[in-house]
Amino acid sequence: MLQGFKDFVMKGNVVDLAVAVVIGTAFSGVVNALVKNVLMPLVSAIVGSPNFDQFAAITINGNTVQFGVFLTALVNFLLISAAVYFVIVMPMNKMIEFRDKKLHLGKKPEPEAEPEPIPADIQLLTEIRDALKNRA
Repeated sequence: MLQGFKDFVMKGNVVDLAVAVVIGTAFSGVVNALVKNVLMPLVSAIVGSPNFDQFAAITINGNTVQFGVFLTALVNFLLISAAVYFVIVMPMNKMIEFRDKKLHLGKKPEPEAEPEPIPADIQLLTEIRDALKNRA
């Protein structure tokens, strides 16, 4: 029973997933700091408020419905998505593209394989066929 558990935990997929979760968790702090300390102050400078929590708040029978909280969450999502794309995804794609071009430039093109010679019996049969066609 313990051997099966040990085999499961030591599989590459489980270890890779664990590393990805830890790095993703650590990196979320970086992305959140970028959004909270750089992008949201820019939004605040443009719109006048760092969040929209009080925007479109209505009270119905003593209950407050805050559409602005949803709007703040939506803006945060869009800013985080944009930060991840422009700071991580796009530069990584450019680096991968550059690396692939560099690898292909350094390689010599492989010579094209010469066609295999036709066996003598096949060549003879082809000649007989062609001769019969021309005869008719």
